[in-house]
Amino acid sequence: MTLRLVAGAAIPLDGHYDADIIILALERATETIAAIRSACGQTGASVHVFVLDQGSRAESLARLADAVRDRCNVTLLAVDQNLGVAGGRNLISGLGHGRAIVALDNDAEFAASDTVARMVAALDAEPRLAAIGCRIVTYEDGQDDLSSWGYPDALLPSAGESFDAVTYVGAGHAIRRAAWEQAGGYDSRLFFCWEEFDFCLRAIALGWRIRYRGDLVIRHKVACEQRVGWTAARWFYFVRNRLYIERKLGQRWPALTPRIAGYVLKGLRNGLPVQTVRAILAATRMGPRARSRPMPPDGTLYLSRNDSAHRGSLLHRLTHEALGRLGRSSDAVSAAKQ
Repeated sequence: MTLRLVAGAAIPLDGHYDADIIILALERATETIAAIRSACGQTGASVHVFVLDQGSRAESLARLADAVRDRCNVTLLAVDQNLGVAGGRNLISGLGHGRAIVALDNDAEFAASDTVARMVAALDAEPRLAAIGCRIVTYEDGQDDLSSWGYPDALLPSAGESFDAVTYVGAGHAIRRAAWEQAGGYDSRLFFCWEEFDFCLRAIALGWRIRYRGDLVIRHKVACEQRVGWTAARWFYFVRNRLYIERKLGQRWPALTPRIAGYVLKGLRNGLPVQTVRAILAATRMGPRARSRPMPPDGTLYLSRNDSAHRGSLLHRLTHEALGRLGRSSDAVSAAKQ
């Protein structure tokens, strides 16, 4: 893997600034340029913007280079392969020095110019807060983007409020750098899907908290270009990675039987039996139990209070996780294509 500087400012060697804003790019040049402009338009906080291109065509990369060429706080980098969401975020997060790491999808924009400043202030106000998840709304009409709702359905009526959570949504969020470093960043083996949840579990095990803030808003365009659809690889990663995470927590395969059965049934129902079987087999090769780290009692209590308590029975949770989210995301992608 070769990392090269394409355009913009040099990588800062040190410095004391508030936040690094990181954006991963793969095609979607128009949307990515809009995301960069939104990041550069943030006020009330000192920021450096990192953009990592992971394999766009030469003409798309050239457009990005033209857009950042004269910006003194934007660094456009490129690698010759797709490292995935987890690997790509790890790479550019590690290059910065801001005490907060703010991630923005390349088809999203901040709803207000002071969003990052408020994220930084929120992290500064609560020393044990590891990460903040934003409210993700559709760009066109400002309604909640249900394909980006990563919390129990019972909390949807509270989408405009604030509550402790066990994960955040990748489209727009902030992480305290100290927590990111202590927890070890993302697990790059996940590549795509569940990487935020996996990070949060490790942070929670270390005594950190996660917070959803409905007053911090990201406008999401749900671009179809280079989007991993549920009928493509997304279901594979969804199942494989979720099983891998459970194994990392020390779960034995017999205990995972209900979850696996739920995935098989939902895979059959949605016409994805081959991907489901492939995902289960791949999970068996990923997570040797010797590497497992069970959640400590305090962390288990945190998970129960802020997630399980809102989800109901195991059957209801599996139905929501494997079918409900699949259906919502499929509807969103279909609507975007029309």
